[in-house]
Amino acid sequence: MKNTGLIALREFKERIGARSFLLFSVLGPLLVLGLVYVLFALGGESKQHWKVLIADHGGLFDNKILAGEDNSVTYFFADGVIELDEFKNGKKYQEFDAMLEVNEKVLTNKTGFLFYRNKPSTRMQTRIQYHYERRLEEVLVERFTDMSLKKFRSIKQPIGVTFRDLNDPYGQASDMTGWAGFFFGTLIFLFIFLFGMTILRSVSREKSNRIVEVLLASVSPNQLMMGKIIGIGFAAFLQFIVWIFIIGLGLYFMREHLFPDVLDAASMNVKEMILDANDASYQEKFYAAREYNEFVNLVYERIQFANTLGFFFLFFVAGYFFYGAIFAAVGATMGSESDGQQFVIPIVIVLCLSLYAGYYTMNYPESGLSTFWHYFPFTAPVVVMVKLYQGYAPGHQYEIYLSLITLIISAFAVLALASRLYKNGILQFGHRVRLKHIFKWMKQT
Repeated sequence: MKNTGLIALREFKERIGARSFLLFSVLGPLLVLGLVYVLFALGGESKQHWKVLIADHGGLFDNKILAGEDNSVTYFFADGVIELDEFKNGKKYQEFDAMLEVNEKVLTNKTGFLFYRNKPSTRMQTRIQYHYERRLEEVLVERFTDMSLKKFRSIKQPIGVTFRDLNDPYGQASDMTGWAGFFFGTLIFLFIFLFGMTILRSVSREKSNRIVEVLLASVSPNQLMMGKIIGIGFAAFLQFIVWIFIIGLGLYFMREHLFPDVLDAASMNVKEMILDANDASYQEKFYAAREYNEFVNLVYERIQFANTLGFFFLFFVAGYFFYGAIFAAVGATMGSESDGQQFVIPIVIVLCLSLYAGYYTMNYPESGLSTFWHYFPFTAPVVVMVKLYQGYAPGHQYEIYLSLITLIISAFAVLALASRLYKNGILQFGHRVRLKHIFKWMKQT
């Protein structure tokens, strides 16, 4: 254990003293902050004018929804039932941005469905819901009560509109929070790949210049391999802490000086809050008062950093040891540097598959393939981060811990196999790596 610690300390000092480590520690988070700033700057609402087709199956709204005109949205009415595929692909419907379904069911469930081609801004959503709500109130008063419209509005039940993507009418795809999880999962694999390649290059360099022969005179192969993995892992963790610190300061600066919370009392513009009460509900006033920015809201309101960083660290450590052992084994078994590069390609493909698995899970979170990737150790880190932000169903929170346990057990199994390959291949030189050599070394104790 003492020898492992010495090797780890040596590797740690060598890594943090490298110029590339220092540059990546500073430039990496600055690049992330630059990307975040661009998303913030471009993520605000732009003015929209929508054409909305109202599919009024039974003529419930009597071909009217507004008393006057609205500069942001124009409504058109269509009789009869319009299927989603017909609206999505039909040539005569391509000019419309969305379709609002109205039928007799809305009289009881008080909910309408709007299917859009491109996601509307929050302000547009509020405006459409307001128009729909006001017209439906008039219909309800006319059909079922003798009350005045003003009296009815004071006692009515909530009326709403459900907004759904035309390409995802059943709401299976994830929202922006899924992208946040995908970002954290990608960050895990970025660090794993960079420092995994550091392990491979370190092993292959010491093997090619025969320094490993001197080292093995004092330590065992297992101690040398674990020392490298642990030492480089600590360097990766230190760099991660530096990233957290710099990005945290950058986000705080942006929040305080570049993108302040306009709903904070200290930042409110009273003049913007003054709207004609006869023309807008309180909800519309509320959203019209802020220039809503989806990315700002995501980063500062919807990401639970404390919970995320805890699971990020656990899956990063387990994933690092899992992949780190593979990189160490590849470096030990390679006969030459060019020979070993061929074995790096499959690892890169697996890492790309992991990113695809995370993207697939964002769009199909409940599919069987997503469940498989959630527990598959090669893809678990990024998929779990995505699922963490999408939210686990009540009573299914144990799945994240089950995935972590599976990854840890897999890491120990891969470390055991890698130690055999490292022990039996580290002193082999000038050979061409073949699968029969790998299987032979794996069988040897």
